[in-house]
Amino acid sequence: MSASSELHAISTDWLKGLEIASSTGDVMSFVSHFLSDGWFRDLLCFSWNFRTLSGPEKIHGFLSEVVDGKSRLEYSGLRDFKLDDHTVNAPSPFKLPGSQVEGVQGAFTFSITNPPALGRGFFRLTQDIDGKWKALTLFTNMQDLVGHEESSTDQHSLSEGRKTTWEEDVDAKFRAIEADPTVLIVGGGQSGLMCAARLGRLGIRALVIEKSARVGDSWRQRYPNLTLHTPAYQSSMLYSPYPTNFPKYIPKGKLANFLESYAVNQELCIWLSSIVGSTPVYDSSSARWTVEVQHGGQKVILNPKHLVLATGSGRPRIPSWNGMDDFGGALYHSDFHTDAEQFRGKRVVVVGAGNASGDICRDFVTHGAAEVTLVQRSATCVVSSSAMEETHFKVPFSGNTPIEELDFCMKSLPLAFLLQLMKSGGTQHMKMFDKELHDGLRKAGFNLTWELSPGSGEVGLEGFLFCRSASGTMLDVGCGKLIIEGKVKVKQGQDINQFHKDGIEFKDGSKLSADVIVLATGNEPVMKGTRALLGDEIVEQLPPEVWGLDSEGELNQTYRPSGHPGLWFAIGPFEVSRFFSKHLGLQILARELDIS
Repeated sequence: MSASSELHAISTDWLKGLEIASSTGDVMSFVSHFLSDGWFRDLLCFSWNFRTLSGPEKIHGFLSEVVDGKSRLEYSGLRDFKLDDHTVNAPSPFKLPGSQVEGVQGAFTFSITNPPALGRGFFRLTQDIDGKWKALTLFTNMQDLVGHEESSTDQHSLSEGRKTTWEEDVDAKFRAIEADPTVLIVGGGQSGLMCAARLGRLGIRALVIEKSARVGDSWRQRYPNLTLHTPAYQSSMLYSPYPTNFPKYIPKGKLANFLESYAVNQELCIWLSSIVGSTPVYDSSSARWTVEVQHGGQKVILNPKHLVLATGSGRPRIPSWNGMDDFGGALYHSDFHTDAEQFRGKRVVVVGAGNASGDICRDFVTHGAAEVTLVQRSATCVVSSSAMEETHFKVPFSGNTPIEELDFCMKSLPLAFLLQLMKSGGTQHMKMFDKELHDGLRKAGFNLTWELSPGSGEVGLEGFLFCRSASGTMLDVGCGKLIIEGKVKVKQGQDINQFHKDGIEFKDGSKLSADVIVLATGNEPVMKGTRALLGDEIVEQLPPEVWGLDSEGELNQTYRPSGHPGLWFAIGPFEVSRFFSKHLGLQILARELDIS
């Protein structure tokens, strides 16, 4: 038997047993297909939420819950399991990075009985102590609601009987959306745009409002040397990959222009220079919001059923220190950094040691600042772009593989399990690629960490991304080398006591003279901006955090029920919005069809 035939046989045998257990509602048998330390991640197949369960007891408990007089397993009625033989996710060998775990992985399709839907799954099988193949991880994912599948057809194909032009069709569509939007999306960055595009394909009227004058301004107006820190392929937009002649790391202006063209090409209805006026009000009897929008010099009242907040990473976080008003030089937050050239020959202090700090320090060095000092108040998780390339992007994100297939495979891994893998060897594996960089940074007085808190385990960059929105990390694209060479000095481990006319004094009594101080101190939590937008009454009904991981390891309130009817949050990196926009769309569609 060939290797591929053996993998296929192992997968087929395991999947057949799982289908029998599912179709007969046999929870005990279904759970027996997992390892004793196996993981189950379900997105919308067994409940209208995102769930991650670890271990047979928790998996059994979830699937045994009673829904309409049946166990959750029997009620959902997953059936018609078929191996995905004809995609890149056909059965194949796998080895988890930084560990000795290896086995067989693959995708499969299935049908769901309640509600009538189509699903797709992904398994990773390894052998137990008795040599039996069982699931280390199982992922089940709703793909479409039957009869309401996502449209992929050309709405403007050639037809002898066509009486309207494309322009007239788009204009009519926009007028229908503006007259009665089912969904109002606040924020026209990449997350808001992808959600609008996805909802449109699902036949849902979505209107986007964006405070800026142009689509893409949220990138266009940021600091000059900003580029994406992840390769273009991984950061592609839903339905619309970047042109093949785009640079690998896209500059912010080029990205901004692409987003502007994306909005046009995806036929998205967007009101620019528009903001929410007074606090939105939700009427539970009609299940609609009343939202006042300031648009085109007028106040417009909208009554959407759903409000999606795609407002990005929050407002600038500007700490308050004594004497800030006394400082005689330029003092501003990194979000407002636009021109390092005007400070040529000046002494610069950048407070903060994350991504923005690194980029801005490089900008000042490039433009001839007399002296650049980075103030690092706490340790930073530093990973070079080359290490990320080797460990994350080089193999999985190849140009020959559809991004949708890679998204599916990557999202099939439970986040809590991923962090467990990072703690048990994955982070150590990544650090090997950066040994020279890390040694040089330590010698220069730069403090490093891969733990969220001392002794909690080295979760690495992934842990900081999912638990802290990447705060406290530097994906290094050159600042590390400048620190090692002494072109960027480091003031480490001391918090600021107060500002003086000519600089900063620290808690230990030391001082730094400066002509320019940039506060690369991050952004406020999303919930703080949400409170300003929606008011205390609604926010008090919500869990305390947006983003970060809940007790099971799923992202808090993000693309899933928020805790308030008709309110959704859509934030995160490109790959998160690209994948989970579908789940947001399915949940909204199910509510519109009254089947959720």
